[in-house]
Amino acid sequence: MKKNKKILSLLLLLAGLLWLKHGTAQTVGDERPTQWKHFRKFQFTLNGAEAWYIEPAKPLPGKPWVWRAYFPDWHTDMDSILLERGIAIAYIKANDLFGHASAMNLWDALYDFLVYKKQFAAKPALEAVSRGGLYAYAWAKRNPSKVSCIYAEAPVCDFTSWPGGKGRGTGSATDWKKLLKVYGFSEAEAIQYNDQPKDNLETLAAYKVPILHVIGLNDSIVPNEENTFKLVQNYIKAGGPAAIVPMTKGTQSLQGHHFPIETPEGLANFIIGNITPVKPVLASERFISVNNGLSNLAYRIGQKDSITVAFLGGSITHMKGWRNMVGRFLTEYYPGARFRFINAGIPSLGSLPHAFRLQNDVLSKGRIDLLFIESAVNDLVNRTPAITQQRALEGIIRHSLTANPYMNIVLMGFADEFKIADYSAHKTPAEIRLHQELALHYQVPFINLAAEVYERIGNKELSWQDDFKDLHPSPYGQALYAHSIQTLLKRALQKPADQLVKATIPPPLDRKSYTRGSYLPVSAVTKSNGFNINQYWEPADGVSTRPGFVQVPVLEATTAGAATELTFKGSAIGIAVLSGPDAGIVEYTIDGKEVKTADLYTQWSKGLHLPWFILLGDGLPEGSHQLRLKVAPQGNTASKGNAVRIVHFLVNK
Repeated sequence: MKKNKKILSLLLLLAGLLWLKHGTAQTVGDERPTQWKHFRKFQFTLNGAEAWYIEPAKPLPGKPWVWRAYFPDWHTDMDSILLERGIAIAYIKANDLFGHASAMNLWDALYDFLVYKKQFAAKPALEAVSRGGLYAYAWAKRNPSKVSCIYAEAPVCDFTSWPGGKGRGTGSATDWKKLLKVYGFSEAEAIQYNDQPKDNLETLAAYKVPILHVIGLNDSIVPNEENTFKLVQNYIKAGGPAAIVPMTKGTQSLQGHHFPIETPEGLANFIIGNITPVKPVLASERFISVNNGLSNLAYRIGQKDSITVAFLGGSITHMKGWRNMVGRFLTEYYPGARFRFINAGIPSLGSLPHAFRLQNDVLSKGRIDLLFIESAVNDLVNRTPAITQQRALEGIIRHSLTANPYMNIVLMGFADEFKIADYSAHKTPAEIRLHQELALHYQVPFINLAAEVYERIGNKELSWQDDFKDLHPSPYGQALYAHSIQTLLKRALQKPADQLVKATIPPPLDRKSYTRGSYLPVSAVTKSNGFNINQYWEPADGVSTRPGFVQVPVLEATTAGAATELTFKGSAIGIAVLSGPDAGIVEYTIDGKEVKTADLYTQWSKGLHLPWFILLGDGLPEGSHQLRLKVAPQGNTASKGNAVRIVHFLVNK
């Protein structure tokens, strides 16, 4: 017990230091102590909004707290019980914002202030009354890892129900007009809005945040059928723990929307049971290396500029998850800037493909201001040689900064079971070590998400099997990734920048890095015998493909002995092929030297025409070279044929 208290104290001290050094930039007015009943209440302004917190006479260890979303003076009996039992109450006024992102930014500011400066617990309970449901659920879905539980009284769970009045409820025409103005919606857009509190609850459910709704059965202002019943049904279906308690005694007023709370002590026990004891939570900052930060991004945000953010990675980037959350965060947290997002994630691809497709898939799209790079998982799964990883990842960084020396870059090391095993054996995974070395050398931010997952498992905050699932993260893992990336962004962007700073590119760690990697079109072949270009290739066998690798020109041969030649200039040459069920083996020679072979069939080829990138020659001398390819007579025993389908040649010019 003493050891746990010591750990908790250290974590709270660390949180305070992080606030002083890395806290979100805020404007905090002087705290004015007053009395609330027989407790001390501290009132202040935060970023222009009225806020307060009430301290218990004897705070419980870890300083647990309840966050009231709206109507803080309504039904305060439970607040008194909680304060008597050592739990603080807090509130920030964001009236007439209806859970909009501008309100959530104020909430984020209060959270940072209370957690990092006042050392309140990292996971408050949210208490939502009526329209407060719009606020509590919006913030909980935005920050699922920061919520211990949600207690709600007749909460609004769909603003088309209230204030819209588009269903069974009476609505409020005045408040509906205010809401449309705050959101910038037409009436049709508001009705079609698909992120109400009742929607998209999968991530919150993955964090197993308990919710309890107290309702009146005859509420015609916030009808249960359109609000609580829908939300709870959706939440349970997503795997979240939920309960509904009807209040049936006493006078039901305001069309059933107001009712007495029958058992405040029992409801307080729900909150206390979920908020205590306060468990130590690791700070995301410990896994972040800011290095030279993101000052150019900060400058463009301060100038309310147009900003392009590109995400270069594999399936974890391509799939819906952390990328979408980070994009939404940037848009909502920095509303003055105009963001454009490029999803350059392609499943199965790692650093080698990224280095050669960077120009086509990212740099050709216009000025890139922020580039996220993810490759550590696929580099391991694809068994990319260490030297190739080094040259590819360094090549991406150098190519990007050469193309735009004002670009900011973030490297990320995602988790997989093999990296967790390495950390368990007290080893730093090779892919992570490479990312760390390059981030330090080029002074770009790096987030070690693999180490974070491992340490949070050790801290009993999550388990790989139940919460993360596999290397393609569950909603829980996606939110964890997004939270750490958002933490980096907040930390790196807290200080305004008054000018753009041109990157000073240091000498390369490996001079053979793929600094000018690019695609060479298949039409560049100089001679072919048995190879033909199919301008709009599609699979004839019904096997699936990857987006961007179908209905494109493909240099194709399916019979042994077919040959083609390519003359090129560059230090490295390779091919991007479609490795399907009939993928063959190719024989090749560069400049007439040793004949080598490459087996194009992979462990995934049976059910997918997989984009597969193969490096054929590396470290070649400057000047012109000739590549000769031939379909080998023998094939992989698991393959159905000898097909060679080249989508792109890869060249480091």
